[in-house]
Amino acid sequence: MMNEGMDVAVAVQAWLARLEAPAGAALVQTELPDDAAPALAALAAEALARGRRLLIVVPDDEALPDISNALDLGLRPLCLVLPGADYATRIALRATLSLLKSRLARHPDDAEGPAWAAQRQRLTAAADLWQAAQAWSTRGLDREAWPAGIGSLFPVHILPLSLAQQLSAGMDWAALVQSERLPEDLRAAWPGAVRTLLLSGGAIPAGGGALAAVDATARLRAELEVLTQELSELELELATAQAEIGEFARRYSTQVGSLMAELDRLQAEIAALTAEREPENTAARTRAEQTRRQAEQSKQESERFADLGREEPPAFKPSGDIKKLYRQLAQKIHPDRARSEEDRAWRTQLMMEANRAYRSGDESALKEILSLWREGEGRVPASREQQPAVPAGLMAQVANVRRRVAEIEAELNKLYGSRLYELFAAANVARRQGRDLLAEMADKLKLQIDAATQTLAALRTDTPALS
Repeated sequence: MMNEGMDVAVAVQAWLARLEAPAGAALVQTELPDDAAPALAALAAEALARGRRLLIVVPDDEALPDISNALDLGLRPLCLVLPGADYATRIALRATLSLLKSRLARHPDDAEGPAWAAQRQRLTAAADLWQAAQAWSTRGLDREAWPAGIGSLFPVHILPLSLAQQLSAGMDWAALVQSERLPEDLRAAWPGAVRTLLLSGGAIPAGGGALAAVDATARLRAELEVLTQELSELELELATAQAEIGEFARRYSTQVGSLMAELDRLQAEIAALTAEREPENTAARTRAEQTRRQAEQSKQESERFADLGREEPPAFKPSGDIKKLYRQLAQKIHPDRARSEEDRAWRTQLMMEANRAYRSGDESALKEILSLWREGEGRVPASREQQPAVPAGLMAQVANVRRRVAEIEAELNKLYGSRLYELFAAANVARRQGRDLLAEMADKLKLQIDAATQTLAALRTDTPALS
């Protein structure tokens, strides 16, 4: 092969030189390195860093999981990666919208930088479309068309040809992957793109041609792989969000929650004593009842926050390697890929262990779980990957994936609608300003507790409170 041994970094730099040449040709024919997926993922990262809109057209759905896995985890929500099948497209699109919404809500360190700043500006400018896209995703109707122009919400598209023609207008750069597998009349400059790369060769799975009919079972397998990839991204996002907010709950409970409960208790005692001294004062009795209920609620909330954070490690800071390993596990062992109840039980147990290991930041435990999975794959041939799946079985797996995607979306929405998340988000805003919101809250509460303690002591001894 002409591209044998081609270095990925060298290939990407050569592509960029062609794409950014001030007087270059609109259509450039070149080659893919043998390891094509990392090269295409690197091109996506470079496009985002340069503020370019990029379209990568793949020959079929089978190429998508490898490219998606190679994308930087921090940039993945900015990339629209969709399979060609109509029902699978909608599932994957809803998953991608949920992933983007969640990352924007969490505002983690890996959602910082120029690419994310540009994305926030893009969504602000297209606020109506962004809201319509989220509403469409929430409704989850099988045959409802997605909002027109939804592709413009994402700066990078990685799509099979049929979807690219629907969604990818107005791109700066286009890269047609394994262009030799495209019909000859489509090996041309992408409409509206400033530069188009015709990329030939490369080690990407071949599914039988861009437009040719393929075996139904093979196609379903390819689509399931893409959907499982989307599901693994969402499982990672949910596990990360739960762990981050759980760790925040632990800190909140330690620094603030107990102080707030103590202040409300003191204020309830003050109100109760005041009401006792003024039995005819209806307002005082009402105030006493209100502060009593507030004290009970604060106590319960403090205990609930403590419970949420009790199982979290002191500091949840998973490395990129741990995140990738968890995502790999979720793709392989997810219970919704089971083909029997025995298989589901085995996968469920491993997934629970993987969740615990991830939230503890235990990379060695994740690797051990992966080893257990590989060792166990052959234990029950009738329910493992060795048994060929029929279309009906594959469709059932797709239905399970769809159900789980909807469950994760609901869990994320519930999480981000909670009062705890509001505090978490406010603390993140303060942190980016160089402030510690929880410490500030604690200092203020301590002053209020001191004042309330003096007031209560004065009431008990019938002496004026210190001012």
